[in-house]
Amino acid sequence: MKYALAAAAAVMLIAGPISAQTAPQTVVEDFKPSSLNQPGQAYPQVNSQGYARFRIVAPEAQNVKVSLGLGGRGGTVLTKGADGVWTGTSEGPLDEGFHYYHLTVDGGTFNDPGTLNFYGSIRWESGIEIPAHDADFYALKDVPHGRVSQILFPSPSTGTQRRAFVYTPPEYDKNPSARYPVLYLQHGWGEDETAWSNQGHANLIMDNLIAAGKTRPFIIVMTYGMTNDVRPGGLGSFDIKPFQTVMIDELIPYVDSHFRTLSDQPHRAMAGLSMGGFETKLITFANLDTFAYIGLLSGGTISLDDVNKTPGFRDKVKLAFVSFGSRELEGGRAGPPGQPRQDPRANAEALKASGFNSVFYVSPNTAHEFLSWRRSLRELAPLLFKD
Repeated sequence: MKYALAAAAAVMLIAGPISAQTAPQTVVEDFKPSSLNQPGQAYPQVNSQGYARFRIVAPEAQNVKVSLGLGGRGGTVLTKGADGVWTGTSEGPLDEGFHYYHLTVDGGTFNDPGTLNFYGSIRWESGIEIPAHDADFYALKDVPHGRVSQILFPSPSTGTQRRAFVYTPPEYDKNPSARYPVLYLQHGWGEDETAWSNQGHANLIMDNLIAAGKTRPFIIVMTYGMTNDVRPGGLGSFDIKPFQTVMIDELIPYVDSHFRTLSDQPHRAMAGLSMGGFETKLITFANLDTFAYIGLLSGGTISLDDVNKTPGFRDKVKLAFVSFGSRELEGGRAGPPGQPRQDPRANAEALKASGFNSVFYVSPNTAHEFLSWRRSLRELAPLLFKD
């Protein structure tokens, strides 16, 4: 399993913005500023086809490149004008949704001053949003909104005060007697506890689902998975035990004592994207008396053999949810390079055929990226805590 964790991290490291399958021949000149731009900044821009356009003022530079490119390969090389301004357009349209990127200026790595920064790839990266045709489910709407609050909780095992973000549903502050189930939701390798509310819009997804009556209101807790000190080449040495101690012995008791939770196993879930999904699998399988719902989002698979060799799994776990972006499953299989590649869909179907509540979801036309995981949360949330 340590190898599997390393593989997930490696996927997170190399994943880039994937281009649409068929690039239009003519670029439509209807570019608009990205929704993630700094206030008053006109660039970067995106058009209706999913192309991205960049403008960087660097009159003394000799070479400027943007890491965001066709399929994430090679990046977009910018051209310098007589005014010292560098401009360029991606080679092709990009997948809908959020993408990280950065600038390479004369060999140095920099962020784009025109856009907001998001923590990914073990650094604060620039971000761009390619408008999605189905963005309504994570849009900011005129509906009741929950609260995302920062908590600092003691961690004797690490000798630190650790941070988490907690989403409470819109009705939480209005009904002081109500108690709620909890989903512990993990980020991927290279990211941190800010990812799901910033890049993932988990709070807006929940607000909209709750307003539409599609999910039971519940609390979401997002904390750092202690993954990023491990670098490529040493990922196989990742040890889940320190984070498992933080999660089971420190964070969960803190949340249960400071929030109005339903603090029993049937009302607790854990899910994660990419390496956070592998963390989820390791921790939940080892703590079946703590979690009743499991979600792996581009983070591995749950096979019939996994379940059969885990005593108590069928009796205690109410749902095994697995999802991927469609481009991650090209060829029908997923797994670490050089190892047998499993078919996660076949695993999910075999588990379901055995009588277990197994759900498999594929995000159309996306890869290892946040639109896959936003959609996955949209699909997962209504399945949780169905008493």
